[in-house]
Amino acid sequence: MKGLNVMKEFIFKKIDAFATMKSAGNPAGYINLDSKESINENEMQQIARELKGFVNEVGYIYKENETTFSLKYYSSEREVEFCGHATIAIMYDMIKNTNSLINKPEINIITNKGKLIVENQISKKDAVFIFAPNPEFRTTKISKEEIASALNIDIAAISVKFEMSIVNAGLETLIVPINTLQSILNINPELDILKNFCLKKNIDIIEVFCDETYDKKCDFRTRVFAPTFGYLEDPATGSGNSAFGYYLLKNDLWNKESVIIEQNGTTDRFNIVQLKTRVDADGNIRVLFGGGAITRIEGKYILT
Repeated sequence: MKGLNVMKEFIFKKIDAFATMKSAGNPAGYINLDSKESINENEMQQIARELKGFVNEVGYIYKENETTFSLKYYSSEREVEFCGHATIAIMYDMIKNTNSLINKPEINIITNKGKLIVENQISKKDAVFIFAPNPEFRTTKISKEEIASALNIDIAAISVKFEMSIVNAGLETLIVPINTLQSILNINPELDILKNFCLKKNIDIIEVFCDETYDKKCDFRTRVFAPTFGYLEDPATGSGNSAFGYYLLKNDLWNKESVIIEQNGTTDRFNIVQLKTRVDADGNIRVLFGGGAITRIEGKYILT
């Protein structure tokens, strides 16, 4: 009948990326599409908006060919240029549960940040590793006073041992060094104030870090704030920690094969993000972020 709404059904999963036995990870929605034409941008935004508070972002994936897939990402607020934790969640689940992919050493994905490689390390490390987009370093300077005010912290909590920097490895990321682990755990900004600061400075996310960790096997503690995407904190981040990885390389702070990051605002129930490097086909050193994921819910999503 003319004017009658048509329902659409999609295969849906809620998957927590970077989760450990002690932590909850970062929730992502996963919509597996039959084709690019199965859904439009307004519908992708609608689903992400309906899932606000349940997942942080929704990733949409469809097959280009047997080893290449296209990905789009949406938060409740807007399209996300690149979402690391959703990529980990989706590719870990897809590779692990697809017979034709489980033995493939590499898979290609196409995103708004270009074509990227996914390393299949599930059999060895129970993880997948994603090539982060090539980094872009900004020359924009932001004062410590502005950052401290936006984060609702004392300016003395910002470390003088490391520099602040803006790096884009998928998202425009302001990297802020903090003196101590306790100072990082104490950060408690107000969402609206931090959102206005980020919008004014054209920043997607703020990553704070220190080299003091709860687990001595880890190298850094980070927290990531993402108010422009409709929520305050991202508990485990691929793109933000990739920007941080490029920051470490640029400042000669990466002196080992891999870097292990504990992330979130709890003392001992943190998520784990792994970073490593690899030289790409053009001879550039690239950061890869890696981890596993746990599927919590699967079924159908009904869009009306």
